[in-house]
Amino acid sequence: MSDDVKDNLKSQSTWKRGLYMLLYIFFSRIAELVLGAIVVFQFLLKLFTGETNDRLRKLGQGLSTYVYQVFQFLAYNSEYHPYPFGAWPRGEPSRTKLPAQDDAKQG
Repeated sequence: MSDDVKDNLKSQSTWKRGLYMLLYIFFSRIAELVLGAIVVFQFLLKLFTGETNDRLRKLGQGLSTYVYQVFQFLAYNSEYHPYPFGAWPRGEPSRTKLPAQDDAKQG
């Protein structure tokens, strides 16, 4: 085995990120279930009353943005740690980039 591979296997930051990734996969699945329930409930509200619930719409937006942030982190497109280690998202997602991505586009 090469020294680079051995160093990568011993890298504490890589293993730490792996643990965060497992935790975020679990959190995203819960968020997706809740979001699915909101979708069904909002549809039923619209169907029977003609209106949707504003508070549920805001919660749905927050959950959607949260799931987006989690997947950005899982796919190595962001180093930002979503909730519960970061702030709960407000509004639509903002794209966060890794510094290496910005450098690659310039060069």
